[in-house]
This record gives sequence, C-alpha cells and structure tokens, in this order.
Amino acid sequence: MLALARVVLLGVLLSTSSAAAETILPHFLSEVPAGDLVPGADAYGAVLPDAPVAPVTKVGETIAWAFVTSDFVSTTGYSGKPIHTLVAVDKDARVAGLKLVKHSEPIVLIGIPEAKMAAVVAGYVGLDLVAEAKSGGTAHELDIISGATVTVMVIDDSIVRAGLKVARALGLGGLTPNAAPVGPTFELNPDANAAADWTTLEGDGTLRRLSLDVGQVNAAFAALGDERAIARALTEPPGTTFIEMQTALVSHPSIGRAILGDGEAANLTTWLQPGEHALVVVGRGIYSYKGSGYVRGGIFDRIVLIQDDVSVRFRDKMHKRLGSVVADGTPEFTETDLFKIPADVGFDPTKPFRLQLLVHREVGPIEKVFTTFDLGYQLPQGYLRAVAAPPVSEAAGAVADVTDQAESAAHQALWKRIWADKQVEIAITVAMLAVLTLVFFFQSIATRNARAFFWFRMGFLTFTLFFLGWYANAQLSVVNLMALFGALVSGFSWQAFLLDPLTFILWFSIAVALLFWGRGAYCGWLCPFGALQEITNRIARGLRVPQWTLPWGLHERLWPIKYMIFLGLFGVSLMSIEQAERFAEVEPFKTAIVLKFVRTWPFVAYALALLAAGLFVERFYCRYLCPLGAALAIPARMRMFDWLKRYKECGNPCQSCANQCPVQAIHPTGEINPNECVNCLHCQVLYQSKTICPVVIKKMKRRETVAASRDVSGHPNHPNTQPAE
Repeated sequence: MLALARVVLLGVLLSTSSAAAETILPHFLSEVPAGDLVPGADAYGAVLPDAPVAPVTKVGETIAWAFVTSDFVSTTGYSGKPIHTLVAVDKDARVAGLKLVKHSEPIVLIGIPEAKMAAVVAGYVGLDLVAEAKSGGTAHELDIISGATVTVMVIDDSIVRAGLKVARALGLGGLTPNAAPVGPTFELNPDANAAADWTTLEGDGTLRRLSLDVGQVNAAFAALGDERAIARALTEPPGTTFIEMQTALVSHPSIGRAILGDGEAANLTTWLQPGEHALVVVGRGIYSYKGSGYVRGGIFDRIVLIQDDVSVRFRDKMHKRLGSVVADGTPEFTETDLFKIPADVGFDPTKPFRLQLLVHREVGPIEKVFTTFDLGYQLPQGYLRAVAAPPVSEAAGAVADVTDQAESAAHQALWKRIWADKQVEIAITVAMLAVLTLVFFFQSIATRNARAFFWFRMGFLTFTLFFLGWYANAQLSVVNLMALFGALVSGFSWQAFLLDPLTFILWFSIAVALLFWGRGAYCGWLCPFGALQEITNRIARGLRVPQWTLPWGLHERLWPIKYMIFLGLFGVSLMSIEQAERFAEVEPFKTAIVLKFVRTWPFVAYALALLAAGLFVERFYCRYLCPLGAALAIPARMRMFDWLKRYKECGNPCQSCANQCPVQAIHPTGEINPNECVNCLHCQVLYQSKTICPVVIKKMKRRETVAASRDVSGHPNHPNTQPAE
C-alpha cells in the first residue's frame, strides 16, 4: 500500500510540474556545480524517471536530493513569473543547500544588494522539514528584507512546501507520503445524532480535553533545562488547575445543536461560508488559551490548529465569543469561544488534527521561554460516512486534481496571509484615497481658502512620502505595467498581483481615477517620489533658491522625452522583460524611496541629481523624464469629465494661471494640457482668488459698485427720498 501511494504521489508531483521533458531541473543542474549547492559534493546523478529530483553525490554516494521549487509548487512572485530556487535535502529531511537561481522580481532584480538575498536564502540551510511537517510549516522564523517582503514570503513558502513534497515522496527523515485514496474515504454524515449531555459527549469522543495542573507545567519547564525558567516556577499548589481546555467540531450540524443550542447553531451556519468549519473551545484555570495578544494585534497567539502540513492561526475576524453552552451537565467555564477554519487552508474535518497550546514563562524584562502542549482531536466514526474511492487506475488522476486544487488554495492562502498582515496599512491607504476623492469631488470648497489648502496639500504629500513611500514601499513603477502586460500575454492571474496589497489597491484606484481626473490623481498626490520633489522644492523656495521657468517653446519640446523613454522600455520588454526592467532604472524610485538612498553611489548620485534639478525647476523629473507618468497619460485621454474650472478670459488676456502653474501644464492660450497636469488644484485656488484673478477682482468691483449704488438710492437724505413740502 505504501509503495503504491509513493508511486502515485511521484506521478502526481510529475504531473503538477507539467512533464518530465518540461521540468527545469536539468537546466539549472548544468549551471550550478554540485559543490556550490552542497559543500563537499562532487556530482549530480541522473534525474529520476518519475519525478524532477536528482541525487547529489560525493564519491559515488548519494548525500542529498536536488530539486527546483517551481517544479513542485507555485512560486509566482509579484512579477507574475516564477521564482526558481534550487534546493538540496538530505536523508534526514534537512535542507543541505540551496541557491536562488532565477527570478524576475522587479524589486530584487536591481536594488536589493545580492548579499542580502544570499544571506536570507542561506539561512534555510539546516531547516528541519520533519519539524515543519509537525508544526504545519511554522517551526522556523521568517527573515524579512525591507523592500522585498513579498519576494521573501514567496521563497519561504515554496521552499517549505516543495521540500515537504519531495521529502514525503522519497521517504526522507521518516516522512511518509500522503496515501492515495485506494480504499473508502469519508465525509461528514449530517444525519448522525449527537448526545444531549456533556458527560456522554466527553465519553464518546465528541468532546476532547487537555487538562494540565501546575505541577505538570512546572515539570515541563524544568525539562527544558533553562535555569531562569526553573527559578520562576509557579508557586500555586501542584494540584491547582493550570488549564482545562476542551474542544469539539461544531460545524457538524448535530454537534453544533447539541453543544450550542438550536439558535446559536443557526447563527453559526450563517457565519460560516461554504467549505468553512468551526470549533468550540472552552476553558478554565489560571491560564487563558486566548491571552490578550489578539486585542493588540488581532492574532490568538496561544493556540494554533495543526493537521499534517496545514496550520491555522486564528485571528479576531475568525472568532466569536459565546455566552454559554447548552449541553446538559456542562461544567462552569471561564472562557467559551467559537473559532472559524477558512475553506482555503486545506483542512479536512474527517482527519485527525490537534490544537497546540503555547505556554510562556517570563524570564526577564522582555524575554520569555515557551513550551507547548497538544490537544488531539479525531471526529468519532459515528459522525462520518464512507465514500467509495475511484478505482486504483484512476487514483493518480484523482490525486492530481486534488493536488492542483490544494496548490491553488496554498497560493491563495499566501496572498490572503499577506493581506491579513497588512490590515493597518490597507486601512490607512483606503482612508487616504477616500480623503483625496472628497477633495476632488468638492474641489471648489477645498480650494476656497488658499492658505489652508496649501498646508493641507503639503501635509498630504508629506504623509504620502513617509507612509506610502519610506514606510510601506508602495511606490509604483513602470515595471509594474510591464509585468501586467507580460501577464496578459502569457496567461493572466489575479493571484500574482494580489501579493502586494497596497500596490494592488493603488493600481485599482488609478484605473478608476484615470476615467475621472486623468493621471494627476496619482502623479500629483500619491507618488512618493513626486511628493519628495515638491517638498524639497518648497524648502528650496523658502531658502530663496532661484526658480527657473523654461521658455514655452523649449518646455513644449521637452515634454515628449518621457513618452519616448516609455515607448523604448515597452519595445525592449517585448523582446526581454528582464532587460527592460534593467533599463527601467531610469526611474529613481527604488533608490530614493524603496531603498532610502542605501545603494551604490552611481544610483544615489543619479537620484540626487534629479532632486537637485527639481530645486530649480519644480518637478523636473515628472515633467520631462518619468516613463510612468507618460504611460498613465496615454489612457488618461479617455477621461469622462473636465473638472477644472476656467473663465473665457483665461489665456486671453489673462495669463495668471499659466504663469503660476507649478508644472507649466497650461498653454499660453489658456487650455490645460491633461497629459501634463498633476491635479495640484493650484489653478482652482487662483480661480477663486480675490487678490490675483482679474475676473474675480472685476466681479467684486462690480458688486461693490452695485451695492454702493443701492445704499445711496436707499438713503433717507437722498433728494429723491425727501418728502414734498
């Protein structure tokens, strides 16, 4: 049976990596010497006929097995293309060596020092895949590089999941393959009945318990051998209940009704979406399974659900507090809660799982020692019913379908985890967009007070620079557009673009803004480098740095440069996206924003030169060189509305707005060029100015004259109002 399962699993691994002839392992084996992958190795053996795995040998003896992660799992990064990592795993299922051999990530491609990425990847040497299998992939710490968060998380996810697949398939470290369904499988039986009283539910296994007293916990910490933890042993009597924790799978209808009652069970069905499950967890004692971490960070860090390679850490949105449970004879508990298990994590309610309880002991002002205890759970057989499995000849195909679904779910779980981890940043970004939208819709009100609007704009740009730029690294780039075009040509997938939440939100908002306001919504307000240029120019003005206004003829002829740069990059991307991404370094964004000027001197000098030019010519780079601005200007011509108000006198004879436009986007004849306008709304401030705009001044004088005339005609001493004698 085990041999059959292994054969089927190897076949499935092969099918999910396309086919033997299409695997990329041989290509990278020819590029990376065995000794560079695994120290001491001298050669590779032949690739296995039934899976893209090759032995790594030393004097003819196999010391590890080599594979490429993208042959086994999805490794699609933000670029929409795979991140290929060559990995070697030894007979004990430990990572013996690995190399990041190819990627197309725009941030990592140029910018992040190669030494940083090499150090992160090298940190996986020695990773214990047996421990990862037991912990559900959470037994190691994730080392994040600022500016390459998504890339590192994709690499981490692919190393662990691909490594587990290979280790299970080859039986490394005692790991065994997940057997193919060659016998009857099971599903929940909704017609099964649960007992109505707590004691019977405990006795038949519907409820499972973890009970620890103070003596057991002190002994567990003593076994760790940490003298600091031993010295801080609990002082309560050894028999004192430390925690009694019980759980049951209440997403089974009859268990839910028995424990929660009909009303709460009905509420549970509306709370759960198709494919989701729920646990009830109750507890009492001097230790809480919830703690207080979920209040601060939204994560219940003391419990985690583990099933095979699946781990589920619960968040506040996956939790509901219960008032009580209704089963007869229920003991008194101090905590009663429901926890939701998402549909996309790969949880199987018919298989055993465990709730792992994390117990900590403080050993210093900020230092803690941890140990864990497991509450195992297996749904009793009476709640299940057999489902006939497909014939053995169809097993590989059935498992392949399941594997494809699991792979899609795993990639989906990755981007969902990234979004969950960035909830605060997402909320702030959405709030910024909401504020900006209100300003654009009510621009007449927003620009009525020139001084207040100036400081609002400076404050908004400062927040854009520091939050979107230097903190969140949400600087868009023309590279994003080239990646999007490449994805459309090669097979579009939303999941690749969902890996960076803020970038996705900004691009979505830009797509909408282009139809309403043109490119200026992003270029003038949400671009961190644009904000940096404008802020430094304002500082320069305050220091009385002279400002240069280019002659209109020269200025108009410099406009096309950025369009030519964009078209050149786009043309190069049709032949080689990697080469186009290198040429895209014409953008100083990675240097100035993502890497905060921590880079080799030529890149820093280039970025500083552009900023220096902007001290004399406001937004010099935006006006003449930015390929992203050019790319956004092209579809912006389709905008449906013209929001910027003008008088018929604008341009003839009045030139106030044209002379004061920060980016010279107003023609001498008065028309605003939407391709060059950054929607700073300065012209709308002037449109209402009572001291600058001649049209407004003329209207005010006319009103004053009319008002004076009315006052005179209505005065009681006026000759026309004297009474007749």
